[in-house]
Amino acid sequence: MVAAAVERPLHFEARPEIRKSRYHMQSANRSTAKLPVLTRRAACLGMGAALLSPLAASASDGTWPTRAVTVVVPYAPGGNTDMMARLASQYMSEKLGQPFVVENRAGGGGSVGAVAVAKAQPDGYTLLFGASTQIINIPMLQKVSYDPEKELMPISIFGAGPYLLGIKASLPVNTLAEFIAYVKANPGKLNYSTAGVGGNVHLNTALFISRAGLDMVAVPYKSGAPAMAALVAGEVEMYFGNASELMQQADSKLIKILAVSTLQRLPQLPNVPTVAESYPGFDTSSWNGFFAPTGTSQQIVDIVARETTAAAKEPAIVERLNNLAILPFGTTPGEFRNVIASSRVANRQAMKAAGLPIIE
Repeated sequence: MVAAAVERPLHFEARPEIRKSRYHMQSANRSTAKLPVLTRRAACLGMGAALLSPLAASASDGTWPTRAVTVVVPYAPGGNTDMMARLASQYMSEKLGQPFVVENRAGGGGSVGAVAVAKAQPDGYTLLFGASTQIINIPMLQKVSYDPEKELMPISIFGAGPYLLGIKASLPVNTLAEFIAYVKANPGKLNYSTAGVGGNVHLNTALFISRAGLDMVAVPYKSGAPAMAALVAGEVEMYFGNASELMQQADSKLIKILAVSTLQRLPQLPNVPTVAESYPGFDTSSWNGFFAPTGTSQQIVDIVARETTAAAKEPAIVERLNNLAILPFGTTPGEFRNVIASSRVANRQAMKAAGLPIIE
């Protein structure tokens, strides 16, 4: 993510089924805090799959898996992470001959699902399909009962993608500039949804709102699916969420897509401008992939990494992901660790720029 931002403290007030938090945003300092952005140049990382341990082949000859594998998704069904997890899990079920069963454990910005996997037996039968939110962001922002650096092993990134800024179709605006002007003319009167507090979507949105100098009301939901549903239903005026969620409504009359978070426009939406065209340097994206409890056999880790890379090259899956503006990946565990290390440093810088309190 890229953008300088200043965000005032969070204040929550009760609301049925959700919590509403008010963020009074101030104009941003023009310095930038850059988060790693995954681009097509990184697709070459998939070449590393050929270097995976040769022991993986023997492990797949009956030693693992011999029964169903649980894939924990730390969000509610229907969102970006859940969709990718189901695609990858279905592929592995078919290739490895045992069910890979997706289990949704939402809550705590993904920490509920993450701790379940971190504390699971490292036997290969419980995996996490997660994002940087529960691996990096949440442990920096609140006390959690797991240590992602010590208790979770990165396996492979399956896909990465940008964010799209969508607004309620009934708003009397059609461009990003018009929307910003409209919000400034109605300070504190417009709502936006986020997928939890402290997650990538929240951080991405906070950076944009602060960079634009807007005053809006945040409505956090448990995951991207209900946050997106709130926009479609007209309950909020804006959702700056994962492209895969908004692309499904791109041709509907229920929302308007005004901008994309990456430096370059998407080929799927060539007429939609980037935020960077209005605010130079703004550049954000997200990744999702597999993790295992620390101590899991390297043979098993290599098998999952190998099959993740293969799934990311499967033509039908590639087409599905491309239609949702997601870049198929596939990395080795080592490459994934490098991405996480870079993201951890950059996310910390962005959180400080956004004024979020970090646990040192």
